[in-house]
Amino acid sequence: MNSNLLISGFSDEISSDFDIQLDTVAKLGMNYISLRGIDGRNIGDFTVEDIRRTVLPKLQKAGIGISSIGSPIGKIFINDEAGFLEQKRMLEVICKISILLDCKYIRIFSFYIPKGEDPDPFGDAVIKKLKEFTAIAEKYDVVLLHENEKDIYGDIGRRCLEILKKVDSGNFKAIFDFANFVQCGENTQHCYNLLKDEVMYIHIKDAITERNQNVLCGTGDGRIQEILSQLINEGYKGFLTLEPHLAEFDSLKDLELEDAMWFIENKGLDGKSGYKLQYEALLKILEKIDNEERLAWKK
Repeated sequence: MNSNLLISGFSDEISSDFDIQLDTVAKLGMNYISLRGIDGRNIGDFTVEDIRRTVLPKLQKAGIGISSIGSPIGKIFINDEAGFLEQKRMLEVICKISILLDCKYIRIFSFYIPKGEDPDPFGDAVIKKLKEFTAIAEKYDVVLLHENEKDIYGDIGRRCLEILKKVDSGNFKAIFDFANFVQCGENTQHCYNLLKDEVMYIHIKDAITERNQNVLCGTGDGRIQEILSQLINEGYKGFLTLEPHLAEFDSLKDLELEDAMWFIENKGLDGKSGYKLQYEALLKILEKIDNEERLAWKK
């Protein structure tokens, strides 16, 4: 595998039990996780002292590092002013947790838009609040990574580019999530062409447009192998973070209802097996890319 690439994953999709998360990841040979759900609690509900006392010792014992904090920051409605103030307070704490865990990145979102309304008129309000989040990140020298999520302002490539350009900070960059773009009806290659100069982190998750369902990476419409090959050839250095969404898991409450209902109705994989499948599928994709590069070099 390319030495510039580091594989991580949302380990709460394995189990709500943090010990099981760490044991499973270590047995797969992975050295990093994205920290989101710990023993049934979201990372946003922890204090710095909680993490220092209960989480950090387990990470150190397992030899597992943190690639990113999977925060819920920005996953509120744009007109929720009380919620925004609370999230600014939460972000301060999460920034301190990031420093404690030697983690550079915090995943965030760009606010839910009121149901049925056109997102575009909310752009100025979204950017103003994202700049306030970014000012906090700049204070702690961490990087906020915007995830292109369904039903938020930055759900499609065009609006993602808008907020990245207008926030205009080295402490505010992009996650590229293949499946989320697919589920918003976007062409992932077009989105990559738009955003590649701002992309600092990759989520490995795939989906099928026709059924709007998450599938094993490389088997959907995300063009994962094709775009990862371009990233690698263009010198990408960083994390590929698994977000399988292939099994029912305890963080379903953080997903959209439609996704949650699909998982509940189609049980069959547990968290461990879904995570392992996604990991192995990613390794196969990376092996194919390596083989293609070797063939091209020989020619």
